[in-house]
Amino acid sequence: MARTRQTAGTGLPDGVENLLDQAAAVCVARAVRLTDIRRLVLGLVLASDRPLGAYDLLEQIRASRGKPVAPPTVYRALDFLMEQGLIHKIERLSAFVGCRHMLETGHDCRSHGHVHAAQFLICSKCGRVTELDDPLILQALLDVTRARGFSVRQTTIEAEGVCAACA
Repeated sequence: MARTRQTAGTGLPDGVENLLDQAAAVCVARAVRLTDIRRLVLGLVLASDRPLGAYDLLEQIRASRGKPVAPPTVYRALDFLMEQGLIHKIERLSAFVGCRHMLETGHDCRSHGHVHAAQFLICSKCGRVTELDDPLILQALLDVTRARGFSVRQTTIEAEGVCAACA
């Protein structure tokens, strides 16, 4: 879990409850349900300072609830959260990070017909992942693909290296 001041009673770092409330508002606007288990999974992902795998989530849920949860339940929650653009899967790590860009800015590119672009910097030393929102990277990719007659709907770019703190 991230080492930050926590909101009283929730066990989640300050700010995560606000992001969860924003996620709930997104779900209401889309007429989909952010169930308790989906909210819990999203909260754990957002509270972590590193990407979390499904089994990491299973263990944290068991610890927080005091009872196990079935793996398919977590996988369904992860699928829902990805479909809604609330989390991203880092394929290279087979782990998940929250889409803070959408939740913090309120910018939902899906609602405007734009390409959903995710760009990540992955530190191979500490495991931290930084999400970028660089329109120049997306534009370069769109220019190259359009020139080849390809229409991009979604893109994820993962770059692995060493972060400034570990360099």
